[in-house]
Amino acid sequence: MTWRILKAADAEAVMRKGGSARIDADLAARFRPGDAIVARNINPPGHTRVPRYVRGRRGRIDRDHGVFIFPDDHARDGTQTPQHCYSVKFSGRELWGPDAEENHFVYLDLFDDYLDPA
Repeated sequence: MTWRILKAADAEAVMRKGGSARIDADLAARFRPGDAIVARNINPPGHTRVPRYVRGRRGRIDRDHGVFIFPDDHARDGTQTPQHCYSVKFSGRELWGPDAEENHFVYLDLFDDYLDPA
């Protein structure tokens, strides 16, 4: 693997240019809005974007953002594994227990590999 190093002097220009990890792929979604899910309780040795506080917790798919490069694989070895990314709604009570406010929710963008059907 060849590493590209971003120089501090070039950071602003790169961020202004932006970019997207969206992939134009015809890949069937595993979940639909309203589906109940459980965030996988994973503990990989490297990069992951699934926060520890949602691992093993139940939520619902709010929306499907489409297909993107899966960041865990891409960070590890540059692989551009396509996966759907979903906005998942978790209740505050599911995350922090019965003393949490009834009407508090957390929305997280999570990939297929982070989710199982509930």
